Amino acid sequence: MLKLARVLFTMFVGASALSASAASGWSETEVDVALVLAVDVSRSMDDDEQRLQRDGFVEAFRSAIVHDAVRKGNVGRIGVVYMEWSGPAQQTVVVPWTLVDGAATASAFADRLAMAPIGRIYSTSISGAIEMGLRLHRESGLDPLRRVIDISGDGPNNTGRTITAARDEAVAQGVTINGLPFMVKRPTGFGEIESLDLYYEDCVTGGPGAFIVPVREARHFADAIRTKLVREIAAAPEPEATIQAAEQRERSDCLIGEKMRGRRYEP
Repeated sequence: MLKLARVLFTMFVGASALSASAASGWSETEVDVALVLAVDVSRSMDDDEQRLQRDGFVEAFRSAIVHDAVRKGNVGRIGVVYMEWSGPAQQTVVVPWTLVDGAATASAFADRLAMAPIGRIYSTSISGAIEMGLRLHRESGLDPLRRVIDISGDGPNNTGRTITAARDEAVAQGVTINGLPFMVKRPTGFGEIESLDLYYEDCVTGGPGAFIVPVREARHFADAIRTKLVREIAAAPEPEATIQAAEQRERSDCLIGEKMRGRRYEP
């Protein structure tokens, strides 16, 4: 019964958000961007990092700069869903598809997100998060000008489908994948790599206008999320290169996470 109640509540919240914006003059399914926020809750993220990550997204949706970016779009409305992920079959929708068309609806989305408990699971399957993101896009019922999956995380893919296969499938379907590599801690243990930003650039992101916004200091996290959301909403070009050009460095090993996991768990 509890599970059924949660499902009905999710359906009610989503339906309410859709109907609330029907009076805007556009079809209620039309949005500038359909945005899947896919957030890492694997065990490599400690409690402080989990809270920092959640609070950063809450603060971003309460900020005037994000509200303005939404209103200035062609449609003046976006669709957004917040999903937590870990292993290949471990993804949870925390806040379902919601239409955001300004301060009131963005703040309501932030309030629901702030009240929801934070998950904590185990392994890291970015590929599983991308596959879930594609599923959420198929089920959204929206008619977006752009479709985006936004991956935030602190380590490489180490289980499930190969990350490049999942990325390439999403790109082939017209979905852009952006990245928010979380690099606050210096790598010290299993599942952590030094150049996570380069790994995200080479192995995770893809599609039209894809970009990364690395976070290297905790105090910059909320600003990074706001910057990323504004760029995704407005489809604004990157003012300058985020990382070193590919031809000037060695490409990342897109199987590094799987190799690290194999060395730890296989004889």
